[in-house]
Amino acid sequence: MTVADVVASVCLVAGSFLCLTAGLGLVRFPDVLNRMHAATKPQVLGVLLVMTGAVIRLVGQPIVWMLVLVAVFQLLTAPVSAHLVSRVAYRRRHVRRDLLLVDELGVPAPSGSTAAARADEPAEGPERAGG
Repeated sequence: MTVADVVASVCLVAGSFLCLTAGLGLVRFPDVLNRMHAATKPQVLGVLLVMTGAVIRLVGQPIVWMLVLVAVFQLLTAPVSAHLVSRVAYRRRHVRRDLLLVDELGVPAPSGSTAAARADEPAEGPERAGG
């Protein structure tokens, strides 16, 4: 067993462990925002470690470029999708606001029967001030 094999094995085991903890976090965490954290942070690092271990083990083979593409697309898509899912969850009021330390949007919940009609509208804030 060479040093490259040991490094590849460590990367594969560590990446698999991080992917496992991300899956457990998706099942165990109480609300959408915590689940999005579990779905992105350890999952992306776990996939990158698995891809690194595979690249080290398969160096010189044509499949290495496909593994690099998987890692790049994982880095590009996971944060964007988590941001969009958490944004929709916040707007639809599927977030436990009692667990938030800071609510930067600070939008009060609408009262009355028009709450369902306003759920699809974006929140008033600095991003809409210019329009």
